[in-house]
Amino acid sequence: MGKYLVLWEVDQTKIPIDPKERGAAWGLLMALIRQDFDKGLTKDWGAFVGETNGYAVNEGTELEVMLGLAQYVPFCIFKVHPIATENQVNAMIKALTG
Repeated sequence: MGKYLVLWEVDQTKIPIDPKERGAAWGLLMALIRQDFDKGLTKDWGAFVGETNGYAVNEGTELEVMLGLAQYVPFCIFKVHPIATENQVNAMIKALTG
């Protein structure tokens, strides 16, 4: 099981102009995020203040992460970075140095 840093951005062409519609859309987005927390896929999530983007930390197989992110398409755009733990980096260093 891997850990992934997910940088997300809401596609601004999909954001409603009307504040009530916009609030309802954000509410739906946040309900999906809550489901991802409840499933154990998302471990941390945040929005950058004053922006329409943010980050998440997801844990799972590549397939689990891809399926989880697919539910947000076409409303969000993602950049996903696999994360190596401290133990993994130390194992790499040990392998290099013998």
